[in-house]
Amino acid sequence: MTVARIAENLATVADGRYKIKSMGNNPEKILGVEGGGTKTAWALVERDGQELHILDQGKLPPSNFRLATPDRLHAIFSELPKQIDRAGIFLAGCGTAEDRQSLANLCTEIWLGAKITTGSDRDSGLAAALGHGDGIVVNAGSGSSVTGRRGDKIENAGGWGHILGDAGGGYFLSVQALRLILREYDLHRGEVQFTTKVLQALSLNNLDELVRWAQTADKMEIAMLAPVVFEAAANGDARVLEIIEEGARCLSEYVEVVATRLHLLAPKVILLGGLFQRDSIYTHAFRRRLKKNLPDARVATAERAPELGAAWLAAEMNDHATVRTRSDQDEIDNLAAALTEQRNPRSENLERMSARNLVELFVDEEKFVQEALRGAIVDLARAIEIVAGALRKRGRLFYIGAGSSGRIGVLDASEIPPTFGASPDLVQGIIAGGMRALYRSVEGAEDEESIGALAITERAIKNVDVVIGITASGRTPFILGALARARSLGAKIILLTCNPERSVKVDVDLAIDLAVGPEILTGSTRLKAGTATKVALNIISTGAMVALGNVRDNLMIDLHASSTKLRDRAVRVVAELANCDYQSARERLEANGWNLRAVVGKIDK
Repeated sequence: MTVARIAENLATVADGRYKIKSMGNNPEKILGVEGGGTKTAWALVERDGQELHILDQGKLPPSNFRLATPDRLHAIFSELPKQIDRAGIFLAGCGTAEDRQSLANLCTEIWLGAKITTGSDRDSGLAAALGHGDGIVVNAGSGSSVTGRRGDKIENAGGWGHILGDAGGGYFLSVQALRLILREYDLHRGEVQFTTKVLQALSLNNLDELVRWAQTADKMEIAMLAPVVFEAAANGDARVLEIIEEGARCLSEYVEVVATRLHLLAPKVILLGGLFQRDSIYTHAFRRRLKKNLPDARVATAERAPELGAAWLAAEMNDHATVRTRSDQDEIDNLAAALTEQRNPRSENLERMSARNLVELFVDEEKFVQEALRGAIVDLARAIEIVAGALRKRGRLFYIGAGSSGRIGVLDASEIPPTFGASPDLVQGIIAGGMRALYRSVEGAEDEESIGALAITERAIKNVDVVIGITASGRTPFILGALARARSLGAKIILLTCNPERSVKVDVDLAIDLAVGPEILTGSTRLKAGTATKVALNIISTGAMVALGNVRDNLMIDLHASSTKLRDRAVRVVAELANCDYQSARERLEANGWNLRAVVGKIDK
């Protein structure tokens, strides 16, 4: 059923609220999904009489119909609730009848027996923003589109994808900003503050690296630079402000032409998408532009999320429902009770301390790290045995974490190949939010169990592998979802926390609880918790590699001599083991192509 046809059945009740037609006494479970280039948002609702109640909701990785493969879409949708009666799946790029049918066919493989409604994210956005009413919806996220309706008539503008269109979206703004950087460099060769911000955000060192990154980055990776663009604009960078104004002008022009085609003289204009929700500077720029040529337009930000619009379309409602959101208070209470969230009485006057007193406090607090590690000696030894046993069977070790915990895991994993000559696949780090989260906070990335589970599936975890979940509080949903999925696949599970009194219980082979106590800065688990976590991972990975024979005495015999420093270290190892001088050791390594293990083997003979 099209949006226009559904709109015909909508009617507003007298008290101004929106309700749906009663469908009998048996409540239906309805899943609404809206997917785009940045994320996939979903909501599971239950229809009870004339109301919809939200049972659950969350986010998954992007699911643009044109950019994601069918296998990728299948993997993402497989993480969604299964026991449903109806599903509304609305994805960016799903624009033709053939697209909708292909998407419906894929969905019926996952939700057998459910009634499936498919379409474009334009449809779900229109339903969420306008219900049965007339007006225009402006959606600006990683991409952009403008959709208007008057009665049965629908008019679209923009939304042609990031290669040829999407003017005014995050990708558009970011590309214009990248072009600005190179243009300014070519014309003036001077240092531009905005250039520094972009390089910092991407952890790159120069423009050559930036160009190489841009040549291989996908749409979402480039669009994720939008916050840096808006920050520069908010700080008054005139050239970046011009980019913001240009994006707002493009969207304003689309709205004006859609209003003209629909003969809407004073249209309701609803703003959707992350750019409008996150950055007021963009909303203000758009309003100013639109006011010039369409002064009677009534502009507002959407109150309902598109995934709810998707659920409403699936339900074929008579009107918008009153939606009652589930409370997250229990989850908040659990986090507040965590030891890592308690206040440290020894640092309550932190802002009044001298620099020396602050340093002394930090150093004194490290004794709690030592005590925590000493109390976990038995568990850490057991972890070494579990990991070494798995690696002997050609299994792999995975660290999975969010925020500081995730970064520490990735760091330890990245050091294994150069230190022990191991394959990069042997020890892998998984962080909520992906690579971007290594150098920039990715808000909300840790809040979804389903995303953690999907990350495990995508790494093809096997029953010979070991997964170590790292969560200071012991309750991070991303990690818990990952561990549950890994357990279902038969992998060995180790949980590493800094909260012995955690209320969330997880089915694991081993739990290591490092009781470091409250942080000096309340809740900042990059401090003592981070230090203890790093040492614990160092112990586990180093211990496992020692057990596998990658060390002779206390010398690295499998390091990759891939730099001047490492070649010097390799020479000194050979000189030590062969009891020869530096030059002779170097000649041995050169004769063996700098294969340290081969040289050590000959020494043993």
